[in-house]
Formats: sequence, structure tokens, C-alpha cells
Amino acid sequence: MMKLVRVFSLIIIVSFALLYLSTQMNSSQGFTSGNTLSIYNWGDYIDPDLIKKFEKETGMKVVYETFDSNEAMMTKISQGGNAYDISIPSEYAISKMKEEDLLLPLDHEKLPNLQYIDEHYLDLSFDPGNKYSIPYFWGTVGIVYNPKMLGGIELTSWNDLWDPDLKNQIFLVDGAREIMGMGLNSLHYSLNDKDKGHLQEAKEKLDKLTPNIKAIIGDEIKLLMANEEAAIGVTWSGEAADMMDENENIDYVIPEEGSNLWFDNMVIPKSARNVDGAHQFINFMLDPENAAQNAEYVGYSTPNAKALEFMPKEITEDERFYPSPELTEKLEVYDNLGKRMLAYYNELFLEFKMHRK
Repeated sequence: MMKLVRVFSLIIIVSFALLYLSTQMNSSQGFTSGNTLSIYNWGDYIDPDLIKKFEKETGMKVVYETFDSNEAMMTKISQGGNAYDISIPSEYAISKMKEEDLLLPLDHEKLPNLQYIDEHYLDLSFDPGNKYSIPYFWGTVGIVYNPKMLGGIELTSWNDLWDPDLKNQIFLVDGAREIMGMGLNSLHYSLNDKDKGHLQEAKEKLDKLTPNIKAIIGDEIKLLMANEEAAIGVTWSGEAADMMDENENIDYVIPEEGSNLWFDNMVIPKSARNVDGAHQFINFMLDPENAAQNAEYVGYSTPNAKALEFMPKEITEDERFYPSPELTEKLEVYDNLGKRMLAYYNELFLEFKMHRK
């Protein structure tokens, strides 16, 4: 009998040990409790010192993971394998996540620092009333270029890229909305155009750009442009800022025809386990001094109007990254095109890439 009791006791001890180990493993993989906050963000998209500061102020432990595309992020969240408390998707992804019921509505009463966000960046088409998301960073798509390699030529228009003298001198980011948008804008059409005739016209114009294209690439565009492997790149403003830090010869321009105004916003996934902690983190990042510190570290534009007071004027008065109201009026946010139209954009972009080969 004593032998059975000892065996039973051993089973209980082992069971508790396994439960403890399972809890620890889940915590490290994104599962949260009241004193842990799990964040899912783009790579190198927050000042690490701010995470330490948040942990010190709140006593919470931050578990931080990164993704490299909105699609990868949405897939992981929709599958429910990890219970993230915060994620930072782009505007069109937020629209899709709302449709798929993947987000929790925010309690604005727990976000008093929301008052510091510039009203121009609130209540936008992808999230009316900011019911599900709060602006984190914003930026543009434009042309990064090296005047030294162009004989001092300055670029002001998308159409400048079709100059025959620019043969094999252009890197393009590997993004259907960005590059199809460039083609549409060069023809003075909307970035969200659903007219298939206009889209075909944009694709045919992009085909004519082929001799000038050196490569269609991803993140490596930053290193290659900094190393002067090509004179021109089409990319996002934050990427351009990184290149300019690495090479003082590089400049950036938002084309006069207009371009994309993109947003990355903070959201709380429906599977979150620490909703109160998520609100605390969002409010913490909305603090003007924290927002200013984060903007200087990351290099993207902050939507926090009060934060601009804590940043150097050479940054906040730089119209390449904080454009004038006149140019801002020509910028468009990507709309959710719907599955069929988005598939058509992707199909045309793939045809364009195949045309180069």
C-alpha cells in the first residue's frame, strides 16, 4: 500500500512539474498572464530602451517577437497558436483583420495620451473612429536617389524614372501595391483605382521601365543603395532615412504627382490575454517624450503632434519626411481592394516581373 502511495505521490509531483514547464514554455512563445505582455512587431521597429522603461514602470515582463510581412503576421494571429497582446499591422491589414474578426475594440478611456495624436491621422477610412487601432508611425513611398551618381540631376516626378539615360540604375521594392501604385500615379490615376483598363495601362507603362530596372528586391535595398550599387530606388520613407544615415550623398523625394501615405497602427488581437496591459503599453507609447524617442531611433515619422516638440528641428522641419500640407493632400492611404481586385493587382505585378526576364 505504501508503495502505491509513493507512486501516486510521484505522479502528482511529475504532473505539477510538467505543468510548470508547459506554462514557462507558453510564456516564452507569446502566451501571457497578468504580469507578462506579448508584443508582435516589425523587426527593429522600437527603441529597446523603451521596452526596458515600460517593464521598469509597470513591473510587466515583455515578450517581443517580430514579423517581416503583414501577411505572415495575419496568418499567425488567425491560426491562434500564439496569444499576442499587441501587434502593429499596416492600414490595409487592419481593414482585413477587422473583417475577419481578429481584433478587440479599444477602450479610449484607458488611453488618455490619445489626445496628443494629430487629428489628421485619426478617423481614417481603414478604421473610422479608431475603434480598433491607434497610429504608431506613418510615412510615404517615394524615390531615394544619389545625385552624385546622376551628375547632380534632381528627381521630382515619377515620370523622371523613364528617362533612357537611367538604364540599369533603378532598384524597386518587391511590392505589388507600391509598384503598381507608382505606375498609376505616373498616369495621374488613384492608388486605389479599380478600373481594369487603367490598371492595364499602368502595367504596360511599367513594362517600358524595364531597361532602367537593375533589380526588384526586398530589405537588401538599404545596403545596396548605401553602397552605391545603383543611383535610384523606389522605397518607403523610413528605409530612405536609414540609407541617408549610411551615405550622406543620398536624398529622398516624394514625387509631385502624389504617392502613398501609409500607417502602421497598434492593435489588440482578439486572442490577447493581457488586455489591460496592452492598453497600458499603447498609452505608454503615446506619451510625447516616449514617442519622440521612438521616432528618433526608428527614423519614421511620428503622428504624435506633441512629440514633435521634443525632437530636433532638423528632423521635424524636413519636408521629405514631414511634407507640406499642399503635398500631403496628394497622398493616398491604401484602401482594402477586396480579394478579387487585390489578386488582379498581384497578377499584373507578377506579369511585370516576368516581363523583365
